[in-house]
Amino acid sequence: MSIPAKHRDALAIQCEGRMTLTRHPDGCLLFFPRSVWESHRQQIAAWPMSARAWQRIFLGNAVDVELDSAGRVLISPELRSAAGLSREVMLMGMGSHFEIWNAATLAEQEQQAIAGGTPDVLSHFSF
Repeated sequence: MSIPAKHRDALAIQCEGRMTLTRHPDGCLLFFPRSVWESHRQQIAAWPMSARAWQRIFLGNAVDVELDSAGRVLISPELRSAAGLSREVMLMGMGSHFEIWNAATLAEQEQQAIAGGTPDVLSHFSF
């Protein structure tokens, strides 16, 4: 996957092009700068045995990746399959990390969210 130029330079500086990919149960991949992932990894590893299945999802699927000289990362076939990634993918900036989505799945998720109405937690939020 090619990383857009606006993010590529920041990732090269912030984490020297070293990132970690893992699965998310919503059907996307999480894409972290390695230092950010390490903090999350430690928290997840400390979860109790009752969360073992969730540890497997996040930790068991984590793969370290690096930007190549053309600003791309290689996503393993297992992770591509888990997220249903094909040719049309979306890289969504989420502050401390990115989400990688199949474009059609993301559009469907967004439509469902809109159809479900605004959650109460956003009742006092405005731009």
